[in-house]
Amino acid sequence: MSRLVPTAEMTLGPFFPREFAAGANDLAVGANDPATGAQGEIIEITGRVVQADGRPLDNLIVEIWQADAQGRFDNPAFHGWGRAATDATGGYVFRTLKPGAAEGRAPHINFLLLYSGLMRQLQTVMYFDGVADPVLDAVKAGRERLIAAREGERRYRFDIRLRGEGETPFFDDG
Repeated sequence: MSRLVPTAEMTLGPFFPREFAAGANDLAVGANDPATGAQGEIIEITGRVVQADGRPLDNLIVEIWQADAQGRFDNPAFHGWGRAATDATGGYVFRTLKPGAAEGRAPHINFLLLYSGLMRQLQTVMYFDGVADPVLDAVKAGRERLIAAREGERRYRFDIRLRGEGETPFFDDG
């Protein structure tokens, strides 16, 4: 009986089709419609995901989840969850509502990264400038890399480096 042994050339899945994330990056659909939508300031979040050497990661899945503008995670008019795939430059874009402060926390957006070849999911958090938060306060090295750069009135940039100098701080899920 022969036995199959994985080799170094094998890449771990999952493998995502390009259309897997199509349209799921707009969390603000229907926002500010008095009849049906969640209320709040619509913002855009852009960024790049790169490797240790600065090379971009193409077709990496970026998922976000967040509270609504009032700091609630249970608003039926606002899912608070979205997904985008990075492009050839490592870039991603989300359109969403600026989150409010949930109880005991500053406004923030949670990020989850999925990529073929990663042995585990990577989780991080994006904060807005000028906030105090117990999770952010617990980060000693690289804390400034968890704060989004403001690039206009309603646009924020949040770049993510997986490893190396300038690595984004990641959090364990366990």
